[in-house]
Amino acid sequence: NHVMHNGGLYKRPFNEAFEETPMLVAVLTYVGYGVLTLFGYLRDFMRQWKIEKCQNATEREEQKDFVPLYQDFENFYNRNLYMRIRDSWNRPICSVPGAKVDMMERVSYDYNWTFTYTGRVIKDIINMGSYNYLGFAQNAGTCQEAAATVLSQYGAGVCSTRQEMGNLDKHEELEKLVARFLGVESAMAYGMGFATNSMNIPALVGKGCLILSDELNHASLVLGARLSGATIRIFKHNNMQSLEKLLKDAIVHGQPRTRRPWKKILILVEGIYSMEGSIVRLPEVIALKKKYKSYLYLDEAHSIGALGPSGRGVVEYFGLSPEDVDVMMGTFTKSFGAAGGYIGGKKELIDYLRTYSHSAVYATSLSPPVVEQIITSMKCIMGEDGTTVG
Repeated sequence: NHVMHNGGLYKRPFNEAFEETPMLVAVLTYVGYGVLTLFGYLRDFMRQWKIEKCQNATEREEQKDFVPLYQDFENFYNRNLYMRIRDSWNRPICSVPGAKVDMMERVSYDYNWTFTYTGRVIKDIINMGSYNYLGFAQNAGTCQEAAATVLSQYGAGVCSTRQEMGNLDKHEELEKLVARFLGVESAMAYGMGFATNSMNIPALVGKGCLILSDELNHASLVLGARLSGATIRIFKHNNMQSLEKLLKDAIVHGQPRTRRPWKKILILVEGIYSMEGSIVRLPEVIALKKKYKSYLYLDEAHSIGALGPSGRGVVEYFGLSPEDVDVMMGTFTKSFGAAGGYIGGKKELIDYLRTYSHSAVYATSLSPPVVEQIITSMKCIMGEDGTTVG
């Protein structure tokens, strides 16, 4: 429907279809959780009357007057539902996160309250849960050799912030490469992808500003928006009519009570939404951003390196100009097989963040071997390593 009405904005066909959950599967899943919940209440009753032994962690008598760390139902869920099925998660991996992984075998003799490791390793388990999209997180090959060389030269860590002693020539090289890769004026790298969002959004907006956020945005974007102190309004997922209505209302009505114009209006979207797998309708978002004179913050954590003809993300995928996106954010933890994140944009923006971003002022710099891993994998994607692998 959106594409039909805004087809002129798209330089290539864009149609998305998602498989609906079969009704039988949905019903049986809910029934299963319902049965677990009923039995959970029954077992809690039996534990209260000492009929069944209580194995979950309980507070000491002198701590009873403290406010509980967890809400009642969260505690109940962990104790009675998650405990029964938790063998499906958190299994220790003991190999490189490639297409297949090796897993440590474990068994439980008390219905998953505790696990015992047998010492055996289960080989060649198909990996369906890794961020290692392009296979660069490996323990052999060009990336590994380059990282090992830098490790011997610089050591494992910097042990300082970028504003003190933690600014290496490798960091400068990385940021210039990222800016060139994205097609922007400047870029800044951070040690943690989650903190790139949660610590930089508060540096960009604050009280008197408005954030328009997609309802399926990642937790790091949500936390950053809340920490900023700005007013937050949510629009329906990838729904341009919903976004435009919020933009219109923001322009017409202004701030609550005072009716003054908003200092800034910032639209928060993701390139590829991590839980749904849907791609943002970026041409339409940019058109609305320009129409209503607002700013656009694009999180490309899952799209950078993996989308577009040469891996430059959702902007390249739609054939758009990077200049149309005010803040281009992404992580190095997915396609590049490393750690950390970046923000790219105009030089004025990056210079401002170098001074006011909490991640720049207080957080330790990226580890040198990790920086080299990113540089090597990015050059490979760009075709600058002398091969056609990228």
